[in-house]
Amino acid sequence: MKFLHKLILITGFTLLFTSVALHKYYVSITEIEYVKEKKSVQIITRIFIDDFERLLRERYDDAIRLDSGKDEKEIDKVINKYILSKMPIEINGVLQTPIYIGKEYDDDILYIYYEIENISEIKTFHIENKTLFDLFEDQKNIVRTKINGRNKTFILIPQNDKGMLNFN
Repeated sequence: MKFLHKLILITGFTLLFTSVALHKYYVSITEIEYVKEKKSVQIITRIFIDDFERLLRERYDDAIRLDSGKDEKEIDKVINKYILSKMPIEINGVLQTPIYIGKEYDDDILYIYYEIENISEIKTFHIENKTLFDLFEDQKNIVRTKINGRNKTFILIPQNDKGMLNFN
């Protein structure tokens, strides 16, 4: 009987610690690079497909399925609408509207591509990134920039969702 009691305790502790160890992280990564020769700001956002799909279903349409090969044009519209509403970018004090280039799926990651054209110089760069904050309170959005030869990384959280660079 003591053996059975110990076995139940050990099993219980194992399950408890395993569930703590399996806690899921909520993170996105956005890389922004200014290509001066092309007068272009290139943006790549990486988000876990399952997290983003859950958000799009709750916010827009319960039938949305990413990486299904169906309704890709409609899915592109919804993705673009959401990202533009959650990630405003100002360059030199002017709000920009990034051009949606497209998306691709790689295993469990969604890559979303944008470009801002006709940027001859960057004196100031301001970004907010509230992506998935409306779904996950512990979401973190990492923003890596390479602008004017300088690399800078921001870790944005719901309490601090803005990053600012000044090149003057």
